[in-house]
Amino acid sequence: MPVIEKDESYLSGQLLVAMPGLQDPRFAKTVIYLCAHNADGAMGLVVNREIDAISFPDLLEQLDIEPSGDVEPIRVHFGGPVESGRGFVLHSPDYVQDTTMVVDGEVALTATIDILKAIAGGSGPRRRLLALGYAGWGPGQLDTEIKANGWLHVAADADLVFGADLEGKWQRAMGKLGIDPRMLSDEAGHA
Repeated sequence: MPVIEKDESYLSGQLLVAMPGLQDPRFAKTVIYLCAHNADGAMGLVVNREIDAISFPDLLEQLDIEPSGDVEPIRVHFGGPVESGRGFVLHSPDYVQDTTMVVDGEVALTATIDILKAIAGGSGPRRRLLALGYAGWGPGQLDTEIKANGWLHVAADADLVFGADLEGKWQRAMGKLGIDPRMLSDEAGHA
């Protein structure tokens, strides 16, 4: 099971919080869990946007996975604009396979069909977030966006990552930083 090595200059395991002035509509008021951030770039999943066009049972049917009994309803999230047909499950580390990437003590990532089968069979991770697509940045790109006031970052916590209140996640993430978003300007200032 690969574990992300922690380098304090990178933000793996942190939440990215979009600044109010972020112009890209795909990321306006988003909260992104950063699964990986290193010299090669960054990869994360949006944790506060749902895809209404597909449900978990629809997805299981498309993949020919037969659920055993009643499957707990799981939202399908917009994970980001990259590879939007590819599925990722951000989850608690009580489910770990050879292909699982353990990000930290509270969050792991698995991107194989086996985890969907486990969830459908009732033996998947206790906490999980299913996302289609991901957010990705090339080397240095995220750092540049942060310096240009596009993103803030804050320590992640499992309740914010996996919580059901999608509408409130952005506000709660800002609150963790001690920021009232109404007090922020949409434009970067100059001295």
